[in-house]
Amino acid sequence: MSTDEQDLTAQRDAPASLGVEPECVYADRGFSGKNKNRTGLREAPAACRTRDAFVVTKLDHLARSVRDAHETAGDLAGREIKLSVSSCIHDAGDPMGKLLFNVLATIAEIEADLISMRTREGMKVATANSRLRGKQPSPTVKQEAHLLGLNDPGKHTMAGMAELVSMSRSTIYRAVDRGQRKKTGTITA
Repeated sequence: MSTDEQDLTAQRDAPASLGVEPECVYADRGFSGKNKNRTGLREAPAACRTRDAFVVTKLDHLARSVRDAHETAGDLAGREIKLSVSSCIHDAGDPMGKLLFNVLATIAEIEADLISMRTREGMKVATANSRLRGKQPSPTVKQEAHLLGLNDPGKHTMAGMAELVSMSRSTIYRAVDRGQRKKTGTITA
């Protein structure tokens, strides 16, 4: 999963539909697929024994380049572990199996490259239009106190407060809620 907010349900259901026991499913959260230093990616092949099948639902979940896919497949084949991609067993000794694997790995790499290219293009456009903002910092304690002071239903709306202090409405809502809960003692700082 590229972000911590993504839902793993679909990715956990897919291996189950292929017969993988839930305790044998390894996942990484908050990592791009390009990052090879992932705990789940290290632990899953390490947990395999000779004549096991290493199952991935999509090849791009295993590797984002042809080279990485070949390295992983070679490592598994050297340990006599079968590689199953979407229920198809990759046979490193079969010429047709090699061909299919190379085609899938190439498609996964091209797809990753296209996503990166489109992201860079989108960021250039957003930067040129002054719309690239990124994650805004959380308000400081002083700013939260100021927001609580502004939080008078007769004076300011949340949208008005957001405009006054140049913060998003959702940030204002969270800050005001946090401040009110601190005031009433329902949470501690």
